[in-house]
Amino acid sequence: MAQRRLAERRLRLAADIGGTFTDVAVFDESTGKLTFGKALSTPTHLVEGISAGVAKAGSDYRSAALFLHGSTVAINAMLERTGARTALLITQGFRDIYEIGRINRPDAYNLFFRKHEPLIERALRFEVNERTLADGEIETPLDDDEIARLGKKLESLGIEACAILFLNCYANADHERRAKAILERNHPRLFVSASHELSQEYREFERCSTVAANAYIGPKVRSYIGEIDTHMRAAGFSGSFLVVQSTGGLYEAEQAQSQCVRMLESGPAAGVIGTRALCHMLGIDNAIAFDMGGTTAKAGVIHRGEALTTGAALIGGYERALPVQIAMMDIFEVGTGGGSIARLDDGALRVGPQSAGASPGPACYGLGGDEPTVTDANLVLGRLDTARFLGGEMTLDLAAAERALKKKIGDPLGLSVVEAADGILRIAATAMSYAVKGVTTERGFDAGDFVLVAYGGAGPLHAVQVAREIGMRKIVVPFAPGVFSAFGMLFADLRYDFVRTWFTALEDASFEQIESVYGDLERQGRAALTHASVVPQRIVIKRAADMRYVGQEHAVTVDLPMAVFTRRDRKAIKRHFDAMHAQRYGTSAPAERAEIVSLRSTVTGLMRKPPQRKIARGRAAPPAAALSGKRKVYFDGRFRPTPVFWRPNLLAGNRIDGPALIEEYASTTLLLPGDALEVDSFGNLAITVGG
Repeated sequence: MAQRRLAERRLRLAADIGGTFTDVAVFDESTGKLTFGKALSTPTHLVEGISAGVAKAGSDYRSAALFLHGSTVAINAMLERTGARTALLITQGFRDIYEIGRINRPDAYNLFFRKHEPLIERALRFEVNERTLADGEIETPLDDDEIARLGKKLESLGIEACAILFLNCYANADHERRAKAILERNHPRLFVSASHELSQEYREFERCSTVAANAYIGPKVRSYIGEIDTHMRAAGFSGSFLVVQSTGGLYEAEQAQSQCVRMLESGPAAGVIGTRALCHMLGIDNAIAFDMGGTTAKAGVIHRGEALTTGAALIGGYERALPVQIAMMDIFEVGTGGGSIARLDDGALRVGPQSAGASPGPACYGLGGDEPTVTDANLVLGRLDTARFLGGEMTLDLAAAERALKKKIGDPLGLSVVEAADGILRIAATAMSYAVKGVTTERGFDAGDFVLVAYGGAGPLHAVQVAREIGMRKIVVPFAPGVFSAFGMLFADLRYDFVRTWFTALEDASFEQIESVYGDLERQGRAALTHASVVPQRIVIKRAADMRYVGQEHAVTVDLPMAVFTRRDRKAIKRHFDAMHAQRYGTSAPAERAEIVSLRSTVTGLMRKPPQRKIARGRAAPPAAALSGKRKVYFDGRFRPTPVFWRPNLLAGNRIDGPALIEEYASTTLLLPGDALEVDSFGNLAITVGG
């Protein structure tokens, strides 16, 4: 009976917690209806923001069969250093590899250069007398009593989480498994994370950094996910709770509570997945997913119809970054969002990365904030309406914005309030262009060949300026951009990524052994899908390999079609590698020998997707009901009367020339003079950039 009642529930809830707002999307599978809700995030009790968003979307937990969730909580805990008091158990003689790192020195002549700061201080790193060799053979057996003694010491030090990194555990994880079992048995409240559960690749520093990050954020992530689950169950939710991974795939909330590092980029990744679905619908091969929210701006890549991922990422910027060795969406992030604070630094105007967040928020929110932000600048220049923010749910205080800009920026620099606001937006646009360049130019792509898909509460408001900054000519603003990341979760699939280091020269590689390794990885993926709380429609498997030329140190990840394994085509594998190397570095060496470093497999369980519905068609001129009137907006050194349109009343085929503003719930799209917009059949805004 209970299963039948659950089957009758056809609602999917998706919630994305950002630094400023929490977005909710509700999809009714029986009717195809989509509704949205947006509420201020509640940092001290995150589930309250979710519940407010669910209520605004006109739904409730009891009616849902599936709850999808993504957030920036994990990565914020890492970047802001608000994680748990954490210890590290590591093989004897390797206590300092986490601090030594790779000695990245991008600015050789900077006397004030500071290297990365480990999440775990040296005093809390403890050596263990054990050793496994690179081939998996045990040289020094693990002493269980030593682990038990260390556990007692950790308890006496008030340690909340413990990371375990033993050398060569990717070849034989027996010691890590035993050490973790002993600690968990003797100290059930201790969060314990072993590196082999997260990565089965070589490079001990990267694996150490990954497991340290997982342990550091573990207690906080476990607590908040558990809080959400408890709250929903108490409110009558009896469905499946899935979390978005950094790859854009879904995994169980229970797994997210132990493998927390896999959701570092869960919110941004959902937006890239939504962008991929949009590109498939519109027939766009190459696009940049540009997400500007209240705290940050992020960019990801859709290349040849697929979202680009990476096997590792640097969290916190190249020069001071901590590497994380897990599969994740290739996303570049800058600390510039609607709530980013403008300030003077040695007489120079800077924007971000500090953010006013949800509390107190920008000065114009009227919640006690007095720092000038990007949102305040937009309001002063007429780009936002004081009475129509969030569809009229929130009234903005223009006078408060002007006071903040005048006191903190205008007066010290001898500028008017308007000049200060204009300067802030110019700097913000330049800063955000770095995010787009980070996933295009730095990856060997020409940004001009891509369409910019702009979303997030502030993305459409700044997209044209960012596009002009880097020479992009086409922009698409999707349906409901203000809650697009939550919407994108509805297009996510169950996904499990596996990798195993396997050093072999390509010319000597046995296809029987290759199939054996891939087969083992794929069996793990199928088993994970079998135990999932939801049943996918079908399973898709993709393979890749990390490869390099013989004599090189670093490898590139090469996607490999299944046909090369079916045909056992060694030359085709080499051609794919040469092409990827040329794209990434501008050069390749087809005559040189290559070698395999690691084998990767992605096992995806495809879920049912929401249908994309067309809107009514009209003439080129927008209907009278869509024109809200005119207001003065600042362009090119003066305020100009600018038409304002209400997006829900626009029809397919409508055309609008800039300057203009297109308002909707939770977002505003800005057209500069010279820009042109056309509404497509699905209600997306297709913009041709002028200038």
